Amino acid sequence: MLVGTRKGAFILNSDEKRKSWKIDGPHFGGWEIYHLTGSPAEPNRLFASQVSDWFGQVMQRSDDAGKTWETVGNDFNYEGEVGTHQWYDGSQRPWGFKRVWHLEPSLDDPDTAYAGVEDAALFRTGDGGKTWQELPGLRQHGSGPDWMPGAGGMCLHTILLDPKNRGRITIAISAAGVFRSEDHGKTWQPSNKGLVSEMMPNPTGEVGHCVHRIAAHPSRPDTLFMQKHWDVMRSDDAGANWHEVSGNLPSDFGFPIVVHAHEPETIYVVPIKSDSEHYPPDGKLRVYRSRSGGNEWEALTQGLPQEHCYVNILRDAMCVDANDPCGIYFGTTGGQVYASADDGDSWRPIAEHLPAVLSVEVQTL
Repeated sequence: MLVGTRKGAFILNSDEKRKSWKIDGPHFGGWEIYHLTGSPAEPNRLFASQVSDWFGQVMQRSDDAGKTWETVGNDFNYEGEVGTHQWYDGSQRPWGFKRVWHLEPSLDDPDTAYAGVEDAALFRTGDGGKTWQELPGLRQHGSGPDWMPGAGGMCLHTILLDPKNRGRITIAISAAGVFRSEDHGKTWQPSNKGLVSEMMPNPTGEVGHCVHRIAAHPSRPDTLFMQKHWDVMRSDDAGANWHEVSGNLPSDFGFPIVVHAHEPETIYVVPIKSDSEHYPPDGKLRVYRSRSGGNEWEALTQGLPQEHCYVNILRDAMCVDANDPCGIYFGTTGGQVYASADDGDSWRPIAEHLPAVLSVEVQTL
């Protein structure tokens, strides 16, 4: 398990039964690790987005599962005319690079990976992270001047690579919405039809929606699930149209959403109270599972604190493994990492005193 936190990276290794876990770290102690992830094509290759107020963005790569690290390229330079984006007061400001929020390695090439950054743009490396080039068609889409920051910044935080259509890339930006490319990232189109955001001047506008996270099952990449600023949404046509599936959730506000490894209609979310109160409703930490692709949800509570719990779970801080039964994992802003080895039926903490958790990923060696 690869855990990025406010004060370093941690690597947790388990036995085959996922019962005994050993914690290794911190790596890069004191640095914010926005995202730590591994390559599906080469399990020992890891990428880390390392950030500090003093030194800015630093990219790290490991080729031995985190035993040693190498600083690689940090040339995240916007291509062409920078242009402007909208600010909270309606004014226009130039794009400026701040950090890498999310890393998405290629499905079949260990040297290729994508990076979503703030201010929102998409970059690609083809040499293992030594150099990075922007895919400028996204930022230079005609709607770019209407994008604006969410509360955490104007971040490109989700990158989905379609395993069946290798030219398709789907991304999400806070606060602009979902965009899809069918030509390897050269051109893009908004994919926000059906989204309604009451805080926008035009609640059903083509762009401007604050999407928190999207997820898909590899066997059904045209079916997308979304946790929005408010609302849990679903699309069955690769994002062309969306409809709400919040159903009986106690709150439809939250950040992460993940899909079961073997059941494409089973999804998980962690509701929090509101956009101003970032903690679980009633102080009870509950993961909600839908086995029907949304609308009907059940609370999963066994092993989770059910009183006086006021942590948050961030958008990149929940994941699943590919084992059977499926393992579900999440980390909290209170420094706990919880694991379930039985599809979410029961949970236990496998780390309890880490710094605030920013990202959680799993890698099978």
